[in-house]
Amino acid sequence: MSNQADSRSEALEASSQDAIQINEAGDTLPVVEVLTGRGVILGKSGSGKSNTASVVVEELLEDGYPVLIVDVDGEYFGLKEEYELLHLGADEECDLQVGAEHAEKIAELTLEENIPVILDMSGYLHKEDQKELIKEVGRHLFAKEKKLKKPFLFLIEEIHEYIPESGLDDAGQMLIKIAKRGRKHGLGLCGISQRPADVKKDFITQCDWHVWHRLTWENDTKVVRRVLGSEYAEMVKDLDDGEAILHTDWNDQIRQVQFRRKYTFDAGATPGLEEIERPDLKSVSNDILSELETISERRQAEQSEIERLRSELEAREEHISELQDELERSRDVSDLAERFTEAIVKADGQETSSETIEETVEEIREEKNEQIRSLQEENQELRQENQELRNRVQKLEQTADHVESIEALNENIEEVSEAYLRLGEALGLDPQEKEIEQLRERVETLQKELSAQSNPSTEQPSETAEESVHTYQEFLSDEAIQDKITSAKDEATSPRYVEGVITAIMAHNEPVTYEQIADELNISSTGHVASAVNALHSRDVVTKSKNGRVTEVDLNIDDLGEIRAAAARRAASEELMSSI
Repeated sequence: MSNQADSRSEALEASSQDAIQINEAGDTLPVVEVLTGRGVILGKSGSGKSNTASVVVEELLEDGYPVLIVDVDGEYFGLKEEYELLHLGADEECDLQVGAEHAEKIAELTLEENIPVILDMSGYLHKEDQKELIKEVGRHLFAKEKKLKKPFLFLIEEIHEYIPESGLDDAGQMLIKIAKRGRKHGLGLCGISQRPADVKKDFITQCDWHVWHRLTWENDTKVVRRVLGSEYAEMVKDLDDGEAILHTDWNDQIRQVQFRRKYTFDAGATPGLEEIERPDLKSVSNDILSELETISERRQAEQSEIERLRSELEAREEHISELQDELERSRDVSDLAERFTEAIVKADGQETSSETIEETVEEIREEKNEQIRSLQEENQELRQENQELRNRVQKLEQTADHVESIEALNENIEEVSEAYLRLGEALGLDPQEKEIEQLRERVETLQKELSAQSNPSTEQPSETAEESVHTYQEFLSDEAIQDKITSAKDEATSPRYVEGVITAIMAHNEPVTYEQIADELNISSTGHVASAVNALHSRDVVTKSKNGRVTEVDLNIDDLGEIRAAAARRAASEELMSSI
């Protein structure tokens, strides 16, 4: 062990911040090219490819460069023997369990706070969860690097699982985007695979540096032949463990090298009969973990609220089904009573007796009919409450989608501006940096408004005299409200039912019931009324409240300020999209 420590000390003394020393013979790789370029490390299982990746990472960490490693088999945690890395994944061996919702914070910690990160994929049960996390982390790394321009390496094990020869999914498209365009922003990508035949060939051929360890399968050596030629396709079959053919574009060299053994604990070594002593591992600060835990708790609270609403919705729908069954039974009893009366009357010739029976049965029928009406009203109210629950779930999901769309818009604003400038140059026009900057400012303004909407302050702003609304007429004359009423008419069964709701409230100058609205429309059923009320309620034009067992509807005068603000945000978003 002392000899290994001595050789490590000598190698580190010889290393500089401009070069990565890969062996004691003095072979090196330039740091900037590795951090910002596209690289690939290929070789069959046991040939030394993961050791080579670990050597590169050790050298970068020793010089203070953070990296982000996608660890498919959970074999890179041994780096924590010497370095403080944040080990994230899905099992208890990790510092913290994370999902795609943590992606932005992970990118921030590693890029802005210089914290190396291992994303351990070995604990995720579903491949979809892995790919979603990798896609989101890659997206946020790319977006942040467009501003930071900081040399940074994104290293991915088993790259053939994410960038296959055919059938790229969203995660693969994101990684290809980084490979093609990350370099000019400082973001490098290095893929590792034991199956080069299964990796997208365009990715391999466009890499700036290649490390070819031993390969024996014919389909894999064909890839070597395509990139380096027949001579190296034969040579690669006979390489020893750790030996590799190193091909670098920056000096256009191909040479055979021997990579040193990694200094840190080899968690990926094939187990033998001898006992393996696991070393003490270094941990990151608890403050860093608490930031990620806060995201986990917030995500869990959101999911719990949605699940609670859905459970309540299912319970209410089950209750509705029970009420409907009871309603059918009541109708059956009523029909049976009517047939019973007819049979008795026909069988008994005495008029007085038949009249007495008819009166008794009529009392029973009226009682049952009253029960039916009561059940119908309760059924209708439950349906209305269920619709409100659905609307709440929908609003939560729409808010999340809106946040995602704005983030994607901000991510692509640099691409739009670059295309805008290139178009101007092609047409011989002067660069329009001023207009581009204005576009960026409008995106930032919209993001701030969205942030305020997602995290409302507990203190409500005071309402000015000009903004306060005291009458129904003032409320209905507002342009934002008129737009919402027009939209509700398109959704309701008929525009006249929406108009009937508004008219009934105006006529009574106070909250009204469904029956009062039906009277205003001169109809007997409240089904169409309920549809119109729900259309207005989902747009915040009216409120619904309980008065005993009766639902009352009123104009939403108190929330006009928020309705105006929402309309303004939507208009700003549409204007921005139109400008882009």
